[in-house]
Amino acid sequence: MTGNTTAGDSSNHQKRRRVNSHTRLSSLTPPQSLFNDSSSADVILRLYENSDENTDLSAGDDQSDVEIYLHSSVLTRSKYFDALLSDRWQKDVETDSISKVSLQISNGSIDDYETVLKLLYYDDFTAVISSVSIAISILPIALELLFEDCVKACVRFIEAVPWTEDEERIVISLVPMLKSEECDVLLARVSPANVNSSDDMLYELLDVAFCNLSNMAFAKAFVAKLLRDYSCKESARRVLNRVFLKTLKEVKTSLEEYSRPDFRVDNNETEAMQRLHLHTAMKNGRNLLWIIERMIELGVADRAVVEWTNQDSLTTDLQRAFRDELWRNIVPALPGVVLRCTSKLANVVVSGSILADRKVRMKLVEDWLPVLRVCKENVSAGMSNNKSLYLELEETFLKITSTLPMSDSQMLLKECLSFSTRNVDDCPHLVTAFNTWFRRAKQPPPPTHPVDNIS
Repeated sequence: MTGNTTAGDSSNHQKRRRVNSHTRLSSLTPPQSLFNDSSSADVILRLYENSDENTDLSAGDDQSDVEIYLHSSVLTRSKYFDALLSDRWQKDVETDSISKVSLQISNGSIDDYETVLKLLYYDDFTAVISSVSIAISILPIALELLFEDCVKACVRFIEAVPWTEDEERIVISLVPMLKSEECDVLLARVSPANVNSSDDMLYELLDVAFCNLSNMAFAKAFVAKLLRDYSCKESARRVLNRVFLKTLKEVKTSLEEYSRPDFRVDNNETEAMQRLHLHTAMKNGRNLLWIIERMIELGVADRAVVEWTNQDSLTTDLQRAFRDELWRNIVPALPGVVLRCTSKLANVVVSGSILADRKVRMKLVEDWLPVLRVCKENVSAGMSNNKSLYLELEETFLKITSTLPMSDSQMLLKECLSFSTRNVDDCPHLVTAFNTWFRRAKQPPPPTHPVDNIS
């Protein structure tokens, strides 16, 4: 920014273009018609874009060099002009001369400078600062001229209205030029409150989606898209692990309270509470299945597999619940939901998508095989929709068993006799599993250290 002042009338200043009111301001009714009034002005401001501030204009309309008639009493609102002209005010008054100031355009266009200069004459800027594009175009000039009222008005408008992506980039670039409190106001919109803001947002969205009973499927689908599109793998892992553990705990609590009713209250009240516990377990079980599916989809189900194998109390409560008759009429789909959760996690272990430790594989079959057996035994003929699920889970358990040491697989295969049917040909997966075990049992053990036998 270049500024210069001279006193006295110039013989050729009449040749310079006089500025007409800017189109942005044409709708304003000014409190006084002093802007660019040559008859009352005591300051002539020359705005120029070229590097030579002494360049004069010949006849013609050169948009790169203009003169504006201003008033010293108004210019004091700008600390820049106040400092630039303060040493000349008294002298100019005494000699009854006009001060001439030159200002090189360094931010924006001449039109933007004219807008800011005219705003010096008004207290209310609302008719001019009517869009973000206007505010961000005149804000750098207001900052350059130290026009605090205009700066505050621009910041206030920018803070209060939406931005486009391009406007946001410009606003962020202007922030370093603002005062601390003004920076904080604008940066609050684009600066996360903490480093885990994205995780917290996704977690809270999942919580809202699970509670949105009227539109749960659509809400879940939208959150699933956000998880795929806006979270890195580690972020998805953290969020889904967190919500998985929370939902699993809710399922466990509901089934525990169902399995251990309070008989000190009225029987009708006890039954009502048990119904409520079953409904709660069913609702959270469906949410848990959805979470597991998302974890598998995003490749972050390793924690869920481990947690699913440490549920001794849950599997015990499930067996107790499924031996009762109450669940059949209240939540007939509950066994299917629970076993689908188990099947999903067991399948990623079998496929090698998750490389589970041997103890984890052993525990997965050992703990959940009894639940599968109870479900099969207590499903009536009219509730056979889960037969394909049972068969799939049986096959998966047998495949996992085949990955274990012979002693472990021997123990588990005895428990798998419940997979047998009246017709042996109807359970080929069980036949294959035992054939594999006996084949391995008959073959001689390989050399322990074959390399040692090489001379």
